[in-house]
Amino acid sequence: TKSDVLGHILPAIGRDWAQSGVAELFTNIRKNGYHIMYLSARAIGQASITKDYLQSVKQGNMCLPDGPVFLNPDSLIHAFKREVIDRNPEEFKISCLRDIQSLFGEKNPFFAGYGNRPNDAFAYRSVGIPVTRIFTINPAGEVKHELTKNFQTTYPEQKGVVDLVFPSVGDRGFDPDFDIQQFSSFGFWRSSFPELEPFELH
Repeated sequence: TKSDVLGHILPAIGRDWAQSGVAELFTNIRKNGYHIMYLSARAIGQASITKDYLQSVKQGNMCLPDGPVFLNPDSLIHAFKREVIDRNPEEFKISCLRDIQSLFGEKNPFFAGYGNRPNDAFAYRSVGIPVTRIFTINPAGEVKHELTKNFQTTYPEQKGVVDLVFPSVGDRGFDPDFDIQQFSSFGFWRSSFPELEPFELH
């Protein structure tokens, strides 16, 4: 959503606060063989409202792809305070992502991550998603690499290069477990990105 606060409130009264172009982009990513999961720091008590909202998002003739929804098991008040007032929802998100990751042994199930706050980028980085595939979108619809600041696009623009960012997987397709970047001249010789703490992202 475009805002954490309005993302909590507007779905409850039937208002669409989704970013423009998100439905078509995520649909194309799904068509390339990737599974979409939705992670939110909203309380588990908002599960029904959140699922109904995701299913109601329709942009043109496109809807959001189906996928599991992971929500905060805390109470509504506690979850709202953590995300909107304390502004540290990454604590729950990191814990949740790591629990999911542990189910896959040594294989990392996460290929890319989208969020609307810098803390989301920190959560995604904590489970090994490369910074080049961590995207933060602001209320103006600008999609950026939060941890590098050297890239900017939009959901509609990214749709045009979805096959480059998310190559088709499956039979004779791209194998996301093969880290080809580390064998390229750029990937082999470049310096590593420094590890960042949450307070450095504010």
